[in-house]
Amino acid sequence: MKKIKETEKGFYGCYWPVEGSRCAILAMLGDDCEDYMAKSAVKWLQKKFQVSVLTLSPAHKDYSHHNLPVERIGAAITYLKAQGIEKFGIAGASTTGMYALLAASYYPEITLTIAMTPADFVMEGFYQGKRDGQTEWPGDGESSASWEGKPLPYLPYAYRHPEYGKKMKEEAKKGGDLIASREIFVASEKAHPIREEEFIKIERIKGKLLLIGAEDDVLWETEKYIKRMEKRLAEREHTCEVESYIYEHATHFVFPEGMVKTILPVGGDLLTRVFAAGRKFPKECKAARIDIDCSVTQAVNAWKTV
Repeated sequence: MKKIKETEKGFYGCYWPVEGSRCAILAMLGDDCEDYMAKSAVKWLQKKFQVSVLTLSPAHKDYSHHNLPVERIGAAITYLKAQGIEKFGIAGASTTGMYALLAASYYPEITLTIAMTPADFVMEGFYQGKRDGQTEWPGDGESSASWEGKPLPYLPYAYRHPEYGKKMKEEAKKGGDLIASREIFVASEKAHPIREEEFIKIERIKGKLLLIGAEDDVLWETEKYIKRMEKRLAEREHTCEVESYIYEHATHFVFPEGMVKTILPVGGDLLTRVFAAGRKFPKECKAARIDIDCSVTQAVNAWKTV
């Protein structure tokens, strides 16, 4: 494992090479590029596919997303090319699922994009930590991502600090979830219908595109966003081959079952049980993860051999 600091290479990440591999996946999973979840994702990807992996995060143990340069993905690709990598994939979940789509729309070198519970638009930036009794708050006037030093147009949240954090806590308590924010995003779209410049230009993505989400996602309307992306691609010229999977029960954590077992060798269902739907429909959630595992496996293996 080799750690490359952002100040040196234009990104913050850890490179996990596989000798002889000419394929690499940029994985944005976990709060830090070398935390337990990130390492578990690397372990699963390498055991399953024998590919090199570059784990990325905004900074050391930093899960905030505000004006995060898309160019850091370009810098990571440049670094990987210098290591002999010729084929590039990217994977993200939740906010980084959105970021994976965004990055792939800017860099045609990426020919495999795995977006789990993604949004189809650029979110407003946010911070995580402790502030006035809240653990998350909007970045006023800040986008979640930037390009060429300028914030990308974004959907602004309907609430400001500290109401934003209070609304999240109220929604989570009402639904019996550890975390929830779906109602915030519904209110945000109602207050500010998304403009074209705020949508991710997914028609520019190359190669294979996997969109994965669940109807019972309580963080945002994943199923709506995926259907909206399907419609967008149907109406625009594109070359990517899209596969979309929407499950009735899978929660916000639509990870492949093999990766979940790597994270939690015993009691993998604990990951989804932080959500009420995960506790109510454990069998359905597991069945969804098994199906996701099969779909991701087929996609990655096909990508490697093209």
